[in-house]
Amino acid sequence: MLNFSKINVLFIYLIFILISFFSLLNFQNPTNPLIDKKVNLGLDLQGGSYLLLEIDSDPLVKEKIQSKVIPFKKFLKNNDLKYSNFVINENNFTFTIQNLEKFKNLFFIKKDNTINPYINKYNSYELDLEVLDTNNVKILFSKYGLLSINNSALKQSIEIVRRRIDDVGTKEPTILQRGEKRILVELPGLKDPERIKNLLGKTAKLNFRLVANNEEFGVEKLISENNEELNISKRIIMSGENLIDAQPNFNNQSNEPAVSFTLDRLGAQKFGRATTDNVGQRLAIVLDGKIISAPTINEAITSGSGIITGNFSFQEATDLALLLRSGALPTPLDVVEERTVGPDLGKDSIKAGLISLIVGFILVIFFMIYKYKVFGLVANTVLVANLIMLIGVLTILEATLTLPGIAGIILTVGMAVDANVLIFERIKEELKTEKSIIHAFDIGYKKAKITVLDANITTLIAAVILFAFGSGPVKGFAITLGIGIVTTLFSAYFMARHITSVIVLNKRDGNINL
Repeated sequence: MLNFSKINVLFIYLIFILISFFSLLNFQNPTNPLIDKKVNLGLDLQGGSYLLLEIDSDPLVKEKIQSKVIPFKKFLKNNDLKYSNFVINENNFTFTIQNLEKFKNLFFIKKDNTINPYINKYNSYELDLEVLDTNNVKILFSKYGLLSINNSALKQSIEIVRRRIDDVGTKEPTILQRGEKRILVELPGLKDPERIKNLLGKTAKLNFRLVANNEEFGVEKLISENNEELNISKRIIMSGENLIDAQPNFNNQSNEPAVSFTLDRLGAQKFGRATTDNVGQRLAIVLDGKIISAPTINEAITSGSGIITGNFSFQEATDLALLLRSGALPTPLDVVEERTVGPDLGKDSIKAGLISLIVGFILVIFFMIYKYKVFGLVANTVLVANLIMLIGVLTILEATLTLPGIAGIILTVGMAVDANVLIFERIKEELKTEKSIIHAFDIGYKKAKITVLDANITTLIAAVILFAFGSGPVKGFAITLGIGIVTTLFSAYFMARHITSVIVLNKRDGNINL
């Protein structure tokens, strides 16, 4: 047990040197990094913004129920079901049906315990039926349908929020789902939270519509960027879904900030056809129900690219391009909770954590030297190596260190010493009965091995469970604790054992103070 081959020794210290190299990357020059890896500080350590967003799915439900109207009318017509008084409401539609029983049978019909495939398009447990009175019925989304809409909108919103934040360049953001309707956003080191709130608060639904000459049917009034009230056609020529790219730019004619955009093939065809047929008319560019620009179409635009002008600053043009690139949110997002952690508070947290770590470390060092003499020095040396490896692994993973994470490191210090205490106490017991010092140390390591492994593996299982089911600070604690357990086992059973074997083999005929 105390014998190490040269290959084993080389392998042990090669691993230690390699991991230690990564821990040193945290102290390199940030302007010219050798390898761009480091431990990132969490929101509670470097300051930043905490936002809790909530999706508003009501507009999406209204949009989805309207999309069901035409297919549902076709379904009624194909089955010779006569209806009247068809009214579309906010989240349902109602109508009067002549043959209610036939309609109900068709709506809920089942064949071979499966819903009729044709009916499945409209029902599929997504829609529900309510009978209001004798022949009046209401069609609305079922609980399953509403849940499906909500889940889909939440997942899509998280992805678009991630794209927008990544485009801003925020380092190591945390974007997580919270409950059924909420999104947690943590932005460590963020200096301009208002800009992020503005970006996330815009749905960014873009469409192109013609300006009508008079108040005819299918027209709505909107205010332009010049506070001009315009009659805008409700017919959408092209939507933001057809955009491939958008970038901030400058208008060649006025040299003012603008946004240049590129369309996909279908969008280029729609835009080309619309501008060809409407030369001389004004085209309104509408974002979230507001006109941001309404230029006159001077010539057909068939190239699949164009430019959006308006009274933009360059920052506004940059943000608009970012919003268009990231895509439209399916629903509006409301900020329901907001917290800002100042960098000074983060520095205080780091200082308090380091003081706790240093005090605990010094007390452990003195205790081990007092209790185990030279072998206490071995344990302390390995303890330092253990911490270096722990930081190295966190650096490799580019983990985010939080205040609970520092608590996990401090706990690792105690657990690392605990492993050596168990081993040394077992060796003490063996020295009382064994005449051979080498044999006593060998048996001591063998018998303590199971105890140390059991104690650390059960703690590792707890750390894994905390990481899997916890969130935020709990995950930070679980990461450092879990990695600390692995590095503790490596340092105690390879590094400490090797150093101990060197001391014992050199003093095989002398006295060992333990």
